[in-house]
Amino acid sequence: MGGGSTAGEGRRRAVGEWGRLAFSLLSVAPVRARRMDRDTAGGAMLLAPLVGASIGLTAGLVLLIALIVGIPALVAGALGVGMLALVTRGLHLDGLADTADGLGSYGDPDRALAIMKAPDIGPFGVITMILVAVTQVGCLAVVAGTHAVLPALLLPAVGAATGRLAVTWACRVGVPAARPSGLGALVAETLTPVTVGLTTLVVVALAAVATGVGGPTVWRGPLAVAAGLVVAWALVRHCVRRFGGITGDVLGAACEVSTTAALVVLVIQPWSLSLTLTR
Repeated sequence: MGGGSTAGEGRRRAVGEWGRLAFSLLSVAPVRARRMDRDTAGGAMLLAPLVGASIGLTAGLVLLIALIVGIPALVAGALGVGMLALVTRGLHLDGLADTADGLGSYGDPDRALAIMKAPDIGPFGVITMILVAVTQVGCLAVVAGTHAVLPALLLPAVGAATGRLAVTWACRVGVPAARPSGLGALVAETLTPVTVGLTTLVVVALAAVATGVGGPTVWRGPLAVAAGLVVAWALVRHCVRRFGGITGDVLGAACEVSTTAALVVLVIQPWSLSLTLTR
């Protein structure tokens, strides 16, 4: 009895440390992790979708408040994306810009990594960041335009959770780190395919529930998650070929492109055959 209780307490403490580190790394939540080893970092990346869902709910609350006070949908969408950036310190967008600059350099891996590490942002990074931000604003504006409570709250959460699930996928075994140090080295190859798969099933199920009760349909949530993961997988695979592995910037880029792809799928309207060929 005593041994089982001690083991259970140890597991609870470990999961607690995972959560603290996850929120510390992926948000501005006022928590500080007491451990920063690879085991704890791997557990934190496993809980990344939970952090994403929480972040998405904050953006959803902003949309809802904006609608209540009469702010137009487009402005509400911009405020929602602003909240997503605020609660993450803009780190994921910065990673997206740095990754775009590295990929756009067409240099060798060492040169590309040096460009990504530089404090300035080049034209590739600026353009990519603007396109992603504008797309996210447009998607949240569509959500706000429904003037419905549940979509405003739940759909941003599905998108943000999908983005962080992409980070979980990028930390699986078989995806190496590009540098011997840094966040990429800390979390690279810390998760097994089994744990990643189980986490994915949980996120897919919750996404189905969210789009089932909050619209548009039950299947739209899983489809959005799948789209986000496919886009992020393609990006990470390309980065591994170009840089030799992942970095913290690549994780941020995967998060942003996955979130964007999921949001686009969530707001796609049913096909219409009523389009005219002429005015």
